Amino acid sequence: MLEPIEVEAAGLLTAVADPVRWRLLTHLATGEATCVCNLQPIAAVAPNLLSYHLKVLREAGLVTTRRRGRWVDYTIAPDALDRLHAALPAASRPR
Repeated sequence: MLEPIEVEAAGLLTAVADPVRWRLLTHLATGEATCVCNLQPIAAVAPNLLSYHLKVLREAGLVTTRRRGRWVDYTIAPDALDRLHAALPAASRPR
């Protein structure tokens, strides 16, 4: 049986295992808020698929959103990189 921390780690790694989500996360890793309209060329997928991939990242707690009128800005979550680092098996091994 998996420990809760292992389940969370597997979920995070599953969320970023997709090439489209990895591209989006890499772009957002700059820390700057980015309008969903500007993420379309980064993702290079249809708008409905972009929404799906952003939803997966949001539900994994890796990105946050802020509504600005009609637009939605996405930002990498403040703890996303730390959580991803901790999810890697090597991160939990003693050095």
